[in-house]
Formats: sequence, structure tokens, C-alpha cells
Amino acid sequence: MDFELSDDQATIRAAVAELAAKFDDKYWMDRDEAHEFPTEFYDTFAKAGWLGLVIPPEYGGHGLGITEASLLLEGVSASGGGMNAASSIHMSIFGMHPVIVHGSEELKRRTLPRIVSGDLHVCFGVTEPGAGLDTTRITTFARRDGDHYVVNGRKVWISKALESEKILLLTRTTKIEDVKKKTDGMTLFMTDLDRAHIDIRPIKKMGRNAVSSNELFIDDLRIPVADRVGEEGKGFTYLLDGLNPERMLVASEALGLGRVALDRAVRYGNEREVFGRPIGMNQGLQFPLADSLAHLDAAELVLRKATWLYDRGLPCGREANTAKYLCADAGFTAADRALQTHGGMGYSEEYHVSRYFREARLLRIAPLSQEMVLNYLGSHVLGLPRSY
Repeated sequence: MDFELSDDQATIRAAVAELAAKFDDKYWMDRDEAHEFPTEFYDTFAKAGWLGLVIPPEYGGHGLGITEASLLLEGVSASGGGMNAASSIHMSIFGMHPVIVHGSEELKRRTLPRIVSGDLHVCFGVTEPGAGLDTTRITTFARRDGDHYVVNGRKVWISKALESEKILLLTRTTKIEDVKKKTDGMTLFMTDLDRAHIDIRPIKKMGRNAVSSNELFIDDLRIPVADRVGEEGKGFTYLLDGLNPERMLVASEALGLGRVALDRAVRYGNEREVFGRPIGMNQGLQFPLADSLAHLDAAELVLRKATWLYDRGLPCGREANTAKYLCADAGFTAADRALQTHGGMGYSEEYHVSRYFREARLLRIAPLSQEMVLNYLGSHVLGLPRSY
């Protein structure tokens, strides 16, 4: 196996780092504290063409793979932008995958070029308060009415809803009690986020506040049949196509956060002197940082294998889930140790590691918890009885 990046991949990594460096820690802290979407950052990356990285060339994109997308999002996160930066473009980078693979030609031509240009913001509407990770239990319902569907329901933890014009919305079109298989009867739409029929309420949260998370209350939203992605009733299977890449991209963002946190800790360990010597000389601080380096490097190898497999059309569920698990843990541990290395100043906002800590903690929960990853590995890889 060749571990070296291709020339194109190395160019992507270097170009992303150079562009993201224009937005320093103060920029991200200011956006986070003001709960303000990073419009300047988003527009800069859109103008440079990065939002179309995996979108097919016939719709204005570059048609590259998940390996390249992971390098992009890792670099964005590692710049110090963390999850505020990555989440502002994550949906544009890969969230449109179900539309690319299963959408009608007409739907793709009126949405994908606008994603590439950055003109169109889209959010992802799946999670519901009463369902959580059990997506089959969603109750948001789309009733067919001629050449439209009428939708009512509720969604939660919807990122970027405040900024978005459209929503990739998963609904039920057949109630769960009326289907033979619980994953049947769900339908996916790419439609307008019509404020006249959708009440958007921001959720107060611990971190990543430059990108909003929201509750959506949907009341008689009319969706044209032309906005349906693929066939009625098959929406859940369309989502499955994107689960492994999503885990890989989230893993790359966690990896980037861990890298920047470790970098800041090493810098502080070299600069800060106590008792007449740099604190990084003390093994009590040096060893945890070295341990985090080892774990980040190991997690990165699993991530690279996962994206390599996916881009070649090979099975990658085991590797994708393992990468998410290891990168999330390694990234959070590095952020925690960076905060500890800074001592009291780490708990302040001056050195920004507290922001990394808050954002890294999210990645052990979302888009699925570490425990759910272990459930997958236990039942699907080890062959143990399913526990849920």
C-alpha cells in the first residue's frame, strides 16, 4: 500500500491550508461569541471552487473522491476553524450525495450548480425529538395531494437552517405500522425551506455557535412532486449510501481539531516558563502530548484506509466506523490535554484551546455516538447479538 498522497492531493492539502490561514483564531472566536455565520469564510471557499469538490463536472464540480474531501475538511478544521469552519461547508461538500446519485436530472441541474457556486445553502432534515438515532421511528409525514405532498412534523438539531434556502428532508409517506419492513415507507425531498410553513428555533448549545443548530416545526408545507429525490418510499436506502462517507468526513474534522490543539499545546509548552525552564520539559506534560501524537497518527491511518476503500468501490463499513471512533477520541483527548497544558489560561478564552475542547467534545456524540459505533462493530463485524 502506498501511503504517499498523490500530487493532486498534496496540492489540495497545501492550497486549503493557505486559504484557511487567512481566517485566524480571533475571527473564529468572534463568530462563535456573536453566534454569527462565517459568511466571509464560506464565500472565500466557494469562490475558490472548493464547494464543488465531489460534485460531478457536468454540474460544475470537480468530481473528486472522498479522500480529497477528507483532506479538505481536515485542513479547514486544523487551521483553527474547527467545527465552526467545517460545519459551514460540510453539507455543501458531501451532503448532496443522495441527490447526485438518486435525484432526477431536472432536480440536479437546478440545485447542484448553485451548490458549487456557493449561492445555495442547504440543511439536512432527518433527526426528530422522538426518534433520535432510530431513524425508522420518525413521524414527520408527507401526504400526497395531486402533484404535491403536504408535510407536517418536527425536526431537531438541524444545522444551518437559519442560513438555508432549501432542506434535504426525510419524511414518512407510509406509517411504520403499515410497512412490512420498518425501513420502508420513508421518502426524501430536496425542497424550499418555506418560512411561512416552517418555524425555525435556534437551540442554545455548548459550542460551535457560529453555525446554528435548530428545531423545525413544519405545518402544512407543500412540496412539489418534482422535489422528491428518487422513488417514494425508498428515502432511507438513499441515506444509507452516504453513511460511510459521512463518518469519514466527520473523522477528518476530528483529526484536524486534534492536530491544531496539539500544535497549540506544543507551542505553549515551549514558550511558557515556570521554575526557570519551559513547562514542556516536564514529562508530566510532555508524555501526554506525545501519546496524543501517536494516537492521532494511528487514527489517521485508519481514516486513509477507509477513504481509499470507498473511492475504489470496496466495502468499508468497518473502517469508516473505526475511523470515526478513533479520530473522535484522539481529537478530543488532544484538545483536553492541550487545555490541561495551558493550565488556568486554557480555561480562559485567550489561547482558544477551550473552544477546541468544546467543539471536539461534539464529535464523540455526532453524527452518531461512540457507543453506536461500538454497537455496529460488535454486531456487524464481530457477529455478536444485536443489542438494540
